[in-house]
Amino acid sequence: MPGSVLWGWLGPLLIAGFGAILRFVDLGRPRAVMFDETYYAKDALALIKFGAERAVVKDADKLLMQNSTEIWQQCAPADISKCASYVVHPPLGKWMIGIGEQLFGMNPFGWRFAGAVVGVLSILILARVARRMTRSTLLGCLAGLLLALDGLHFVLSRTALLDIFLMFFVLAGFACLVVDRDRARGRLVDWYETSPLTDHGPWLGLRPWRLAAGACLGAACAVKWSGVFFLLAFAVMSLVWDAGARRAIGLRRPYSGMFGKDLPTLLGSMGLAPAAVYVASWTGWFASSSGWGRNWERATSQGPAYFVFDSIRSWLDYHFQVLGFHTGLATPHSYQSDPWSWPLLLRPVAFFYETPKSGCGASGCSQAVLGVGTPVIWYGGLAALIAMVAWYVATRDWRAGAVLLSYAAGWLPWFYYAIADNRTMFLFYAIPMVPFMILALTLAAGLIIGPVDAAPRRRIVGASVVGAFTLLALINFGWLYPVLTAEVIPYAEWHARMMFKKGWI
Repeated sequence: MPGSVLWGWLGPLLIAGFGAILRFVDLGRPRAVMFDETYYAKDALALIKFGAERAVVKDADKLLMQNSTEIWQQCAPADISKCASYVVHPPLGKWMIGIGEQLFGMNPFGWRFAGAVVGVLSILILARVARRMTRSTLLGCLAGLLLALDGLHFVLSRTALLDIFLMFFVLAGFACLVVDRDRARGRLVDWYETSPLTDHGPWLGLRPWRLAAGACLGAACAVKWSGVFFLLAFAVMSLVWDAGARRAIGLRRPYSGMFGKDLPTLLGSMGLAPAAVYVASWTGWFASSSGWGRNWERATSQGPAYFVFDSIRSWLDYHFQVLGFHTGLATPHSYQSDPWSWPLLLRPVAFFYETPKSGCGASGCSQAVLGVGTPVIWYGGLAALIAMVAWYVATRDWRAGAVLLSYAAGWLPWFYYAIADNRTMFLFYAIPMVPFMILALTLAAGLIIGPVDAAPRRRIVGASVVGAFTLLALINFGWLYPVLTAEVIPYAEWHARMMFKKGWI
């Protein structure tokens, strides 16, 4: 890695610190249960208290806003399973939300705390992985800054929904694979310089960074099942990288070498490790008598062997129920959108909207949290992705291919569900795509600025273009900030910030 190691860490840390200030200031505003926080904040508390999700009483949200946590339906110990709550997402993201609730209480700051933490960490990870991919600390910091300024990432970092955790683990898994790619190539070069040449090349060892990637992607699946799209795509991508590395050093059979030497290790790293993490995330359900479909009393009465068998059977049956729910989810919603519209930001999600009664004069007030990306970044990102297609076709550069595959893994599967199942979907489902859109922007910025040995005038012009774009992104984010953070503003100012009146209102 060229450049200063100190600035390679200090620059991304400063950018992450800037993102942390944005995300933690007034994190508890609005003091309300926003959108799907009504599910995940309470489910997280139930996991902490009972080990499994539990049914709540009527008006539980109002009780929470009155600082009461007496929100659970009461059941006799013999009938505890009747209080189980049927939920349709794995528990890991809710466990993480629950940590914030344990630390800071059952209040908006508490249930949003974990999302803000992983939002900040994702800025740091993106800055570091972009630096590794471009070999430029400046471009790495640019990637982190653009993620810090993206409205959708910002809102989800300040909301107790699961998608920010999904994005975090997907990005972490990708970053681990990029490190693994560098380490594997380094080992191949060392082998090439010190060992007799063979047709297939060496076995590259256990590869801990790829094992870490598998664990991260297993955690993504343990937040939402859509993480499996990235798991499959990244496993294929890692194998292609291995074959390319073996071919690059001149091996005569790079693909058979990849299948014989790299695939067995990959099956453990990207197969067994994710499965182990996913199953471990359900520990609370296995250990609890109050989980949905748990059949605890019957299982414990038949002996240890039957207990294990029935626990696995009940767990699998629960999964089939959830699969049926997801494939049949077609209930219309006023904020739903089709995946083709997501890159264009045509239909954001209003997480919160109220009209305070005083303080804004005759026109009235608005207080809103709008789940929408920063348009300058998203429209620039769309252009950058098109540029990545052209760059990959022209040069087969691995970075363009990795960005395009990762973006496609988060986007294209939803077209199937839109066409085959008419599934209800929302813009915030696109959040795992956002880091890769920003990586496309960063790579495009590198092409615009040019290499180190380019003509000085060309680099000055390129840097000016990239700087102007970054400044526009900052201004655009600042303009949207009041409707991303529930500031009380006059209705006319709120209305002026709705870019597409028919889609944003």
